[in-house]
Amino acid sequence: MNRFHRMCASSANRALRGGIVAFMAVLATLATCHPMAAENPLPAGARTFDVRGEVRRVIPEGRTVVVKHEEIPGYMAAMTMPFQVKDPRELEGLEPGDRIAFRMIVTEEDGWIDRVRVLEKGQPEEPKPVIPSIRIVRDVEPLEVGDELPDYTFTNELRRAVSFKQYRGQVLALTFIYTRCPYPTFCPRQGREFARASELLAKRLPDPPKRWHLFSLSFDPGYDTPSVLQRYARSFHYDPAHWSFLTGAIIDIDAITEQFGMIFARDGEGFSHNVRTVVIDPAGRIRKIFIGNRWTAEELVEAMIEAWESSRTTSPATPANAGAAAGSSGSGS
Repeated sequence: MNRFHRMCASSANRALRGGIVAFMAVLATLATCHPMAAENPLPAGARTFDVRGEVRRVIPEGRTVVVKHEEIPGYMAAMTMPFQVKDPRELEGLEPGDRIAFRMIVTEEDGWIDRVRVLEKGQPEEPKPVIPSIRIVRDVEPLEVGDELPDYTFTNELRRAVSFKQYRGQVLALTFIYTRCPYPTFCPRQGREFARASELLAKRLPDPPKRWHLFSLSFDPGYDTPSVLQRYARSFHYDPAHWSFLTGAIIDIDAITEQFGMIFARDGEGFSHNVRTVVIDPAGRIRKIFIGNRWTAEELVEAMIEAWESSRTTSPATPANAGAAAGSSGSGS
C-alpha cells in the first residue's frame, strides 16, 4: 500500500471512530432526557389541546400534577386544577415552579395529559397579596357523619324554593357543581354518575311513595341562574321529581360547602375546587361523605340503600317512610 492509500485509510478510520463516539454521545444524551411514555391510540372522538402552565404540586402516588394553566382556547378558561397521567413516568423530574407544556386529551367521560415536557425550571410563583373583598359569611361548625344536616333553603331550576327539611322521610344525596366546568372527570362526571344513580334507584327504591332525591348545588350563583340550571339538567335527561339543581344566596352556599370541607375559589373565569358528595338518611342525618370524584353510581346507590334500610329499623316512621313500609309489605318486597 503506497503512502497515499495509507493516509486515506487512516483518515477513514478516524472518521469512523469519530462517528461512533458522536453516536454514543447522542445515545447518552437521550438516556438522560425526560422518559417518554409509550402512547396508545386515542379513543374515537377524543379531542386534544396543547397546553402550557406552571406546576403547583406533584402527587406521584395519585398520578396527578396540579397546574396553573393558561387559557385553553375553545375549551376552558385559565385556572389551577389537577391533571392525571396514564403513565407515572410523565411526572418524573417535575417540581413546583416548573413551566411545562403538555397535551391534554378529553373524551366524553375522561380526561388526562401526556407528552409532558419542561420548558423552564423555576421557583414556585410567589402568591400576590390579595386585598379581600368584603363578604358576609356565617360562622359554622364542620359537619361529620352522624350530624344532622342544617335546614338550608335554596332555589331549584324550576324557580321554586326548596328546603332539605321538606324531604324528611326520603334518603338524599347532595353534590356540588358549576355548569361552566367542562373537564369530564369533574362536574360533568358528577352529573353522569347522578344520572346513572337515578336509573338504579328507580329500580331499587321505586315509587310510590317517593323515597329518594338527588341535589346538585351550584357554587356559581352569579352565572348559574335557574334557567341555566334547567338547561344543564336537561342535558342529563333528569327527572325533576327526583333530582333538583339548586342555586341560592352566596352566604348559604359558603356555609354549607365550608361545613363539608369543600373549598372553592374563583380562578379567572372558572373555579379551583375540590369535590364532596354527601348521603343524608330519611331522619336528616349525614350517613356518608364521599371525598373526591372517584366514587361510582353503584357505590352511591349502595350507601343510599344502606341509609334507607338503617333508618327504617332505627327511627320512628315518618309519614314518608311509613307509607314506604306499607307499600313494601303490599308488594311483597
